[in-house]
Amino acid sequence: MRLFLCEKPSQGRDIAKVLGATRRGDGCLIGPETTVTWCIGHLLETAPPETYGIQYKNWSLDHLPIIPVQWQVEVKPKTAAQFKIIKRLLSEATTVVIATDADREGEMIARELLELCKYPGSVQRLWLSALNEASIRKALSSLKSGQETFPLYHSALARSRADWLIGMNLSRLFTLLGRRAGYDGVLSVGRVQTPTLRLVVDRDRAIAGFVPVPYWNIEVHLSSMGQRFIAAWLPPCSGRDESGRCLQQVLAHHAVQTITDEKSATVISLHTEHFREPPPLPFDLSTLQEVCSRKLGLGVQETLNIAQALYETHKATTYPRSDCRYLPENMFNEAPAVLDALLKTDPALRPAFEDLDQSLRSRAWNNAKVTAHHGIIPTIEPANLVRMSEQERHVYELIRSHYLVQFLPHHEFDRTQVELARGEERLTAVGKLILVQGWKSLLSENTEEDEPSHKSQVLPILQKGAQCAVDNAELKSMQTAAPKPLTEGDLIKAMKNVAKLVNDPRLKQKLRDTTGIGTEATRAGIIKGLIDRGYLLKKKRALMATAAAHTLIEAVPAAVADPGMTAIWEQALDEIEAGRLTLDAFVAKQANWIAQLVEHCGALTLAVPVEAGPTCPICNASMLKRKGKSGPFWSCSHYPDCKGTVPIRKDTRRS
Repeated sequence: MRLFLCEKPSQGRDIAKVLGATRRGDGCLIGPETTVTWCIGHLLETAPPETYGIQYKNWSLDHLPIIPVQWQVEVKPKTAAQFKIIKRLLSEATTVVIATDADREGEMIARELLELCKYPGSVQRLWLSALNEASIRKALSSLKSGQETFPLYHSALARSRADWLIGMNLSRLFTLLGRRAGYDGVLSVGRVQTPTLRLVVDRDRAIAGFVPVPYWNIEVHLSSMGQRFIAAWLPPCSGRDESGRCLQQVLAHHAVQTITDEKSATVISLHTEHFREPPPLPFDLSTLQEVCSRKLGLGVQETLNIAQALYETHKATTYPRSDCRYLPENMFNEAPAVLDALLKTDPALRPAFEDLDQSLRSRAWNNAKVTAHHGIIPTIEPANLVRMSEQERHVYELIRSHYLVQFLPHHEFDRTQVELARGEERLTAVGKLILVQGWKSLLSENTEEDEPSHKSQVLPILQKGAQCAVDNAELKSMQTAAPKPLTEGDLIKAMKNVAKLVNDPRLKQKLRDTTGIGTEATRAGIIKGLIDRGYLLKKKRALMATAAAHTLIEAVPAAVADPGMTAIWEQALDEIEAGRLTLDAFVAKQANWIAQLVEHCGALTLAVPVEAGPTCPICNASMLKRKGKSGPFWSCSHYPDCKGTVPIRKDTRRS
């Protein structure tokens, strides 16, 4: 008997329908010589510490570190019945086809069952990018060998065991150290969650410590041959900062006077550059989450749930947990079928289709840049828009638009920069002349925020030496702005591009530019977990770290919360997947690092709140003792929502 092992019941039903397995069984669907069964996510979980010794049931520094010699897994109680069904079916199967999600977690869900049940037969892999019938049939005709995807299992096991070692040991370590210092809460530490939390804490600190700096702009209104345009004053080198801002009010006042003394300015140079912007690539999950956060106000977990529904329920789009924005070159041949399906799904698209050039092969089709998955695109079968919720339709339309623009020309424009002189003062104006609207005719509402008006204005025809009338010069008093709080979309982007945020030159040298922390499949869950644990607050779209989060980040050693260090570990998981690093070697390094950390930190006294503080003078909440540059002080427990502080007199400080 050939057994198909799927990840979810809905996935099993879709595959069973194509295989002709229509007879219902207990937890499975049965066909001629083929049975389809399913997990319900992970049926197994890594055993808790007390499994390795009853002494580990109670938390104690004396029992750390906990490092299993032989790793054990347990059946989840809630899904024990389905595990028994799969175990029985595995004992009857001669061939297993792994049909779980096509990623390392999907591989682990199936492989851990085969290993626990000691399945001895042959293994094949069904690698699906979409759950519509045509995609399933195509994947069935080209099954992979089980050996080809086996390294994914070891990569997932490495991730799981590293998470367990760090989570179990360091959460116990720092919680116990906190209790010893008088802190009653649990300090939950995670391999990915703690560095992710650090990103938000760092942003909150930057906002709290920001001191605005005043500066002055001059906006000059000019005209030539009856056409008006705007130029900006260029402060002299001696009177501006690194960003080109004038920090001296007297200098700006003098410049306004000079500019308005006479009624003309002379063009002293101009430079025009031609630009061709290609259409944006199809989405990967992180980019979809980022755009949906910015444009639709959706949380990253909401976006993932919607993308999963579009894939599983509506069969409207391809596999959502992709980390790639490119498409295999042979999928270009499917473009007519995809476009036909889109038109049948939504006939209102017909006017837009008249501008499409189906012979255009954009940069999206590139085998060299395709990973295990390709970009998220519509499927080759029509979808039912009526069955979609409003949010599902919005996300679907974003995915659809990013596919359609692959068949539209580049957006082309000329950008001209003009420098003018008025006495000793210098002005600059920038103009933009659109030559070919191209893909922006379809996707203009979904692109980055519009440029400032003076950056996209159309300049009059100018030449060197031309005189332009000065109509007005307006002095504007400005202030530098504090960094904005992170949104969920911003945080996903920061997690994905963490290599750009690493300052340590040694780490930076080791990190690939593409290295992130977490995966497409796990980042949303990490953020949700931080919110659920009370480390992050969501206020409208903004994320803010709670007092407990600040306490945790202050307590743990820098390496534990360093996004760069975690990114190095993620890179190692990729090496395991590629077969260049073994599972045992990776876990041994993690265990050794944990042991060293426990030994080093076991005698530490944490800088956590230990005194009953006064009430906040602003909001009457309790206050926590914190360390500052000038010594300890009382800080509102609702920080950063409330920034109330009270100084601590020297005679009341504890050593």
